[in-house]
Amino acid sequence: MMKENKQLARTLNKVAIVLSILVLLLVGLMRRVKIDLGVDFSFLPPVNATLNTIVSVLLIAALYFIKKKNIEAHKKAIMGAMFFSALFLLCYVLYHFTTEETTYCKEGAIKTVYFILLISHIVLAGVSLPFILFTFVRGYTYQVEKHKKLARYVWPVWFYVAVSGPICYLMLKSCYS
Repeated sequence: MMKENKQLARTLNKVAIVLSILVLLLVGLMRRVKIDLGVDFSFLPPVNATLNTIVSVLLIAALYFIKKKNIEAHKKAIMGAMFFSALFLLCYVLYHFTTEETTYCKEGAIKTVYFILLISHIVLAGVSLPFILFTFVRGYTYQVEKHKKLARYVWPVWFYVAVSGPICYLMLKSCYS
């Protein structure tokens, strides 16, 4: 068993805070600022949905492995989920900085369902980011009990965000021009 590394944890917690603030600022700006890079990034929404789907599968695998006490496989699944989440975030920000918003084109109850899903997805994605990073730091630095306590609450929220993103995409898919 590895020993806790609290000094590394302190450093990584600071990195997590800075990353969380930067991401939230970028997400806040991307709806207001559009950049023309001369490239059409309209292909990215299905890529983003696929990346989030991969994250959700990896999160299920991570949960399965930790329940089976297979720590190494759990770590690999979480590292994969972190990698694909970061890749998703880069693609998502790139798309929204370069492409005009797509508005939901349907009416009635389905529009209400879509917006409830979308708003909960956006709010939980923003709120969960620092907690996902802090949970990761606790695990990475072998603060196992703290990691377990956070993961118990963070995992279901991260999973919801990873699943609700592709559902929102599928609901919006027919509205893309």
